[in-house]
Amino acid sequence: MTEPPAAVPPRLDLELAGHVATIRIVNPARRNAMTNDMWARLPELLDDLAGDAVVRVLVLTGAGGAFCAGADITEVDRLIADGDRNLAVLAEERLARFPKPTLAWIEGDCVGGGCQLAVACDLRFAAEGSRFGVTPARLGIVYPAPTTRRLVALIGPAAAKHLLYSAELIDADRALRVGLVDELHPADRLADRVASFAATLAGRSLLTQVAAKEIVTMAGDGHHDDTRVSYWHRQMAESGEAAEGIAAFVERRRPAFGWSPH
Repeated sequence: MTEPPAAVPPRLDLELAGHVATIRIVNPARRNAMTNDMWARLPELLDDLAGDAVVRVLVLTGAGGAFCAGADITEVDRLIADGDRNLAVLAEERLARFPKPTLAWIEGDCVGGGCQLAVACDLRFAAEGSRFGVTPARLGIVYPAPTTRRLVALIGPAAAKHLLYSAELIDADRALRVGLVDELHPADRLADRVASFAATLAGRSLLTQVAAKEIVTMAGDGHHDDTRVSYWHRQMAESGEAAEGIAAFVERRRPAFGWSPH
């Protein structure tokens, strides 16, 4: 017998399949809204996965055809009281700093804190019919500064202002146009596309990906660190990763990339 939605405890489920880890947001009674316990649990999961040498890609999604409807409104007082250091911002920051590639798999509503989490991922693949919104103006809440900066960096100031000022929900087509979504697919094809793309990422050089993530982040923050760039070039030379990639290309075989950040 299927468990009724109201009886399902709010939680974050972790699934591991090969080199891909999937964190699934589960709170069907509230369209997968994040409780304070869930916000607190997310950084713990991320730390464990960051240290797992087997995991090369992280997928974040929601259960039951919804991504995440935001923070649980019954617990939002604590988030407001803690300002820019609240549980949601800390979880978002940890997700944005996760060293390996991250992909948001979005179906249904991606609103408020859900959009916050999606924007903190490296890439966002969505189903047709999904809805997106940044909704603090409905509640009189000042959107956190780190979250606002990340949103502006992704979609630009004008599109960010539209979402922040109006709190309107936009459809998936518009989300794709403004750059909030990277790929849009029919709902019945999205799971296969996410699985295929995650497998592609898992087969590429993690050294290239981790280095690129750090350097892209530096560029977005408007600074350049020669020490870190030199570090990544030393890693390339010392790890043999490039030699393996070139040899595999010449020999027309799949490369066996073995570099790990640990």
